Amino acid sequence: MYLNFFHLDELPFNLTPDPRFFFMSKNHLEAVEHLEFGVRQRKGFIVITGEIGSGKTTVCRAFLSRLDSEKTKTALVLNPLLSPLELLQAINEDLGLEYEDNSRKRLTKILNKFLLEQFKRGGNVAVIVDEAQQLSEAALEQIRLLSNLETSKDKLIQIVLLGQPELAKVLSRPSMAPLAQRIAVRYHLGPLDFDQTCQYVAHRLRVAGCHQSVFTKGALRAVFRYSGGIPRKINLACDKALLCAFGMGELQAQRVHVRSALAELGQNRSGLVGAVRQLSSRRWAIAAVVLAILCTWF
Repeated sequence: MYLNFFHLDELPFNLTPDPRFFFMSKNHLEAVEHLEFGVRQRKGFIVITGEIGSGKTTVCRAFLSRLDSEKTKTALVLNPLLSPLELLQAINEDLGLEYEDNSRKRLTKILNKFLLEQFKRGGNVAVIVDEAQQLSEAALEQIRLLSNLETSKDKLIQIVLLGQPELAKVLSRPSMAPLAQRIAVRYHLGPLDFDQTCQYVAHRLRVAGCHQSVFTKGALRAVFRYSGGIPRKINLACDKALLCAFGMGELQAQRVHVRSALAELGQNRSGLVGAVRQLSSRRWAIAAVVLAILCTWF
């Protein structure tokens, strides 16, 4: 690999959401602050949307790291493809609540008792559902019913829905109006701009142990054009570009390395066409030389 070549301690552009590599852009900070505000102020429903790879999961981890786990108990639902009963079971289990009766009525009663106990001792409870755009309408209705667990002044449970932009479309359906009207906090996590993309790349390289300029401005512009400022796409392009630069013995990743990387990823048609044309030109040149040699023999 290219670690020693670029003086790196570890791979800087892995796709796994390592909190050490988290780059707190303005957008990500705003998303975390919306989550904190919604949960701490007991707003009931909080919705965070963003494209695939925009950093929603990383934002969620950053938010959770700021919470006092003694004061705010959390349940994280990673599988949205659950029935209403399975959803209740998942929430209760993640909160450490024991139950014997699997009925929705009994599970809700156990949960409500726990919520009241937390509230009396000054605590809070947050349920976070990832990939919420995949929730069935029945599961969403169950979530809406959970928001009915409240006192005369405060919401006992804070529900965070994380999802792709399709989640907003789901919630805009007429059948979802009773739930949508309860959403107090919404935030769409947008992409990084070019300057933020440059800072993001430099940050990840620095965390990985590299303190030199590895990407040229031209290379970074090519990365930005491909990625649109989406962190996951930035990671893909940068990792492949470093590999290409390493293969060519270059200490800096340049635009040509990014183009080669994108061609390998199948995302840059012009790069692929250029490579084919270059290869074809070489073949014609070789053929011409061979023909000239043959002509001298006859």
